[in-house]
Amino acid sequence: MLKAIVAKGPGGRVIVMDSITQLTPKDAGAIVVSGSHGGASSGEIALGVPFKAVIFNDAGIGKDSAGIVALEMLQARGIAGAVVAHTSARIGDARDAWENGVLSRCNAAAEKLGLKAGAPLRDALESLLSSPGAN
Repeated sequence: MLKAIVAKGPGGRVIVMDSITQLTPKDAGAIVVSGSHGGASSGEIALGVPFKAVIFNDAGIGKDSAGIVALEMLQARGIAGAVVAHTSARIGDARDAWENGVLSRCNAAAEKLGLKAGAPLRDALESLLSSPGAN
């Protein structure tokens, strides 16, 4: 499974990981792009490490928004969270999310950082990284 730093800048670093289960304490403070769905189990894992933002796959949203419930969980702790559309990136493939993902939903904390639905993920995160005040 892939786990790699794909970008760095004054605003931080972006780590891509195919599964949120690859998260470790060394990832604290990073922007994490995960290939995992944004469901409750992924949200629980993501809450275990303090980071700047986490991006999941929306997995088609699902019944009762089960594929994106992690966004609410993260927002409750003031953590930026977003999801890419499952039609723009393969579920479980963080590199595809980084290269081709389009944001489909963002929580309020992510919007405060400048992320917004409809934006290409990579462009949005590179813009965030270029701003030292975004820390």
